[in-house]
Amino acid sequence: MSANRHPLRVFSGTANLPLAEEVARHLSKPLGHSTTVHLADSEIHVTIDELVRDDDIYIVQPCPQPVNDNLMELLLYIDAFRRASAHAINVVIPYFPYARQERMAKGREAISARVVATMLETMGANRVIYVDIHAEATQGFFTIPVDPLSAMEVFAAFFWHQELVNPVVVAPDVGRAKVAGRFAQLLDLPLVIMHKRRTGFNSVETTGIVGDVEGTTPIVFDDVMAGGSVLVQLEELVKAGARPEIRLAITHPVLLPSALERLNAPYIHQLVVTNTIHVPPEKQHPKLVVLSIASLLAEAITRIHGGESMGPLLKHLG
Repeated sequence: MSANRHPLRVFSGTANLPLAEEVARHLSKPLGHSTTVHLADSEIHVTIDELVRDDDIYIVQPCPQPVNDNLMELLLYIDAFRRASAHAINVVIPYFPYARQERMAKGREAISARVVATMLETMGANRVIYVDIHAEATQGFFTIPVDPLSAMEVFAAFFWHQELVNPVVVAPDVGRAKVAGRFAQLLDLPLVIMHKRRTGFNSVETTGIVGDVEGTTPIVFDDVMAGGSVLVQLEELVKAGARPEIRLAITHPVLLPSALERLNAPYIHQLVVTNTIHVPPEKQHPKLVVLSIASLLAEAITRIHGGESMGPLLKHLG
């Protein structure tokens, strides 16, 4: 590690304190002291409870539900660190909000992911780190450095130790085929692609399957599960001859009630997710397995702070 005279400091918002604490432990650093208060009128008040002048700040704050509260809290912390004369404000936002609104699908729509990028940059963020963004092109919305990490190797390490019968990697739609193909290559498995037509925000219709799934154990690879529309598609794999023991590798477990209900389908064996989003007790499910990305985030922070190449962590972009 190269010399860096600016102390490395890790702070956290309230969205996923356990993840921030785990990252800090990997870095052998204490988690910085700060306070978030939700006022009676629904406003948010934040304070930094220690000196941060001339420090390199890494603030961990994904933005799941309540999305707008978590995003606003993050923006306020960026402003507070800037006003406290921090040297650099690095935003570690494992789950990037509004990431699925990255283009105009029809006229007169907001490109919400671009709006979020503009807000982060305008408030004073010097760098942004996120994990498995829905659209890789989101990086282009920023003019500051962005590190687009992936949990792909975390999932691969898990599935390497699973004894599955004729496993294949399944992309739930053509848009995820490129990323799912990298995951299949990492596991040295065949790739199957499902074609779908979206009939609403949370409803889809499967129109075809490209690849042989007869007698295979599918591993469906995707970035986020919210309403669980992808779970509705999976029955088509079984109808096409796949074993009724489907696994899913989904980075961000938003897990709305409809997704938890759909998980009860008998042909779904396991939903493997990461802790980019904290899964509260009411969203726990017997089929749910949560993997940690803390070591990945800690390594990224170590490399950035030490002036080392991020190349080894960005192999998934190749």
